[in-house]
Amino acid sequence: MLVIDDDPTVSEVVCRYLRAAGFTVDEALDGLSGLHLAEQLRPDLVVLDRMLPHLDGIEVCRRVRTNWAIPVIMLTALGEEEDRIQGLEAGADDYLVKPFSPRELVLRVQSVLRRSVPESLPEGVIEVGEFSLDLGAHEIRLRGVPLVLTSREFDLLAYLVWRPSKVLSREDLMRSVWGWEFGDLSTVTVHVRRLREKIEADPAHPRVLNTVWGVGYRFDPVALGATDAAPRPVVAAGPASGAVPGAVSGAVSGAVPGAVPSAALSGAGVPGAEAPAAAPRNAALPGSPAAGTP
Repeated sequence: MLVIDDDPTVSEVVCRYLRAAGFTVDEALDGLSGLHLAEQLRPDLVVLDRMLPHLDGIEVCRRVRTNWAIPVIMLTALGEEEDRIQGLEAGADDYLVKPFSPRELVLRVQSVLRRSVPESLPEGVIEVGEFSLDLGAHEIRLRGVPLVLTSREFDLLAYLVWRPSKVLSREDLMRSVWGWEFGDLSTVTVHVRRLREKIEADPAHPRVLNTVWGVGYRFDPVALGATDAAPRPVVAAGPASGAVPGAVSGAVSGAVPGAVPSAALSGAGVPGAEAPAAAPRNAALPGSPAAGTP
């Protein structure tokens, strides 16, 4: 276990509680030294303060998660939702706002360290759509390619893959995947967003990990290469008024050579037919009274 916090009091309390719970703990007081220790020790988990000298906690978290599969719990005095989301998007598995209960921290550490999906999931390889889940290898493949997932992302996606087409609320997921009866539901939202970035062709318009508004999320194992709908057949327009059935309607670019253009609708398409001359305005028809005759 590695604790990175520049506040000696917080660091001492956290380390004491973790050691009492049976963990071996190392400490660092700034971001750079913490990153170096993470590289040397490869701890099972990092407890990381967000605001650190030399290298802030967000950047430390990003580098840890980029280079090693080490879970991270972030501590911070910043309690706004956007701050929590930033930490989770940087790769943190969990987020605690100061002041916090050391006992709660220990429980969350133990929860993150389980690194396993719920016991109700079976062993062996599960094939669902284009996904294959191998619990023994702790691996999920998409079209045969292994996905690069954090431990919590793996737990969440495995839980969803085993329950295709079932709507699960954020509360359900927090209880079943995180093992918490309470907590910040935005944790689930952020992890879903991160999963979409890894499994969806277009994360902004998901087709596999869908939101059911007002309820939760649903995993739909559709083929990602499939189109949303079958192409619509091109239906030819009906004949124009006065056109002869079977004649070519409309002067279309690339029309068949020799076809009669239908610029004039009346009598269009009749071989040899001439378009009638337009009668002048107010002209009298043959045999009818002259215009203006009462």
